[in-house]
Amino acid sequence: MTEAAPVNQNEALWQRPHSPWLLAIVVTMATFMEVLDTSVANVALPHIAGNLGAGVDESTWVLTSYLMSNAVVLPLSGWLSGRVGRKRFYMSCVALFTISSLLCGLAPSLGWLVFFRILQGAGGGGLQPSEQAILADTFTPAKRGMGFAVYAMAVVAAPALGPTLGGWITDNFTWRWIFFINVPVGILSLILTSRLIADPPYLKKQNRAGAKIDYLGFGLIALGLGMMQIVLDKGQRADWFQTPYIRIFTFIFVTALILAVIWEFRVKDPIVDLRLLKDRTFLTANVMLFMVGFVMYSSTVLLPQYAQELMGYTAQKAGMLISPGGITIMLLMPLIGFLVTHYDARKLIAFGFLAIGLATLNMMRFNLEVDFRTMMWARVFQAAGIAFLFVPINTAAYAYLPREKGNAASGLINLSRNIGGSVGISYVTTMLARRAQVHQATLVTHLSVYDRHFMGTVQAMTHHFIASGANAVAATRQAYDAVGGMVVRQSTLLAYIDNFWLLGMSALVLVPFVFIMKKARPGGPVAVH
Repeated sequence: MTEAAPVNQNEALWQRPHSPWLLAIVVTMATFMEVLDTSVANVALPHIAGNLGAGVDESTWVLTSYLMSNAVVLPLSGWLSGRVGRKRFYMSCVALFTISSLLCGLAPSLGWLVFFRILQGAGGGGLQPSEQAILADTFTPAKRGMGFAVYAMAVVAAPALGPTLGGWITDNFTWRWIFFINVPVGILSLILTSRLIADPPYLKKQNRAGAKIDYLGFGLIALGLGMMQIVLDKGQRADWFQTPYIRIFTFIFVTALILAVIWEFRVKDPIVDLRLLKDRTFLTANVMLFMVGFVMYSSTVLLPQYAQELMGYTAQKAGMLISPGGITIMLLMPLIGFLVTHYDARKLIAFGFLAIGLATLNMMRFNLEVDFRTMMWARVFQAAGIAFLFVPINTAAYAYLPREKGNAASGLINLSRNIGGSVGISYVTTMLARRAQVHQATLVTHLSVYDRHFMGTVQAMTHHFIASGANAVAATRQAYDAVGGMVVRQSTLLAYIDNFWLLGMSALVLVPFVFIMKKARPGGPVAVH
């Protein structure tokens, strides 16, 4: 690692007007609000559909529109920060997110709600990259791990707390309040940001150096990511490539992203600086964060769904199942921030993937009689592994990048994690449906009048229903129906176990690849090139 360039006097003075911890808390407020909003609306969809006179399928656009808009803005945030100034861009995003949250709560129809969610996603898309870049500049390299720990508490804990909070608000108030709660937080964030945050001197110089707008790159990236998000969100419900519009959208997003990559490598001032991926540490960090999103968001979907579908939990109780995992992450983050400043980040990352892999494989022991406490602790152990990944990976990602590339790097890093989450959710959802069909077909082969275990079960249930007052014909029919229900539940259980195996092995396979990253001295200076 090359030595860091001497920090000039102006930058040294810039770093001292306010406590870095105060600045970290200020910028984390809005980011927590934004990340929370990606999951808080999930449990409210039936209420939204009923209140606005829409179908449940139509109401999913409330989620899709937000994610699509968010995905488009994420990789562009670095370029926009460089053009208009990081503070101005960050405050614009907070303002847009806050105003659109108010409008979402006031939406008179589903069409208007989807439109306001697009605006909300556009504002939210710029918050996470901007916060990461602010923290990277605010904290010295020796303390950067602790700064990212504050950020990680918001980004990782918010999706876990979202379903529980959304369920409680919806049950006790109205779905509109899941959007209204953003307004006072957004106003407070704007006031504090305007008073406390300032752009560093090097960024002000960079802003003065004008550059041509990469219209073609912007169009290709927006088109590609937008189409990809629709395909991932609607693919399973539309039977993937059996549906014409899924095939068309897939062709569009693949073509657009290939052309975007070619164009961004050739243009002088790219809107997304893909040349950063030439650094193997930064490239590996993006792959690792993709897998963090893949495992983390997939698990956040699978566990509550398992609890509701197979165990009969309410939405709020299912949300409470994963909330202790979010609390675990918050409690561990200060420790992880300390460790990353004293130990090789690669070893912490390897331990994190190992812990996630083993904890997820442990979920294969779940059955149809598993209790709340067992599932909760399984999630807690998995969340502990996630805590060991987020801060070390983000810290290592910036170790060998020039300081002025922080804005562009943060956009790519967050995009990798979000795409990983979208791909993971789509993949496990598809796997769940397909593997359940496979297991059901296998189990049905044993439902034969020549199988004595099957016939013994049917006869026992028939006698039970006769004892309950049914006649012989009705009791026999009820017995066969009950056995059919048992087959469906067992096949669904086996499909969940297949998914837990997939996620666990995906994490374990990554352990040796962590050491592709270059070793950075703990707490060492940021490299310059």
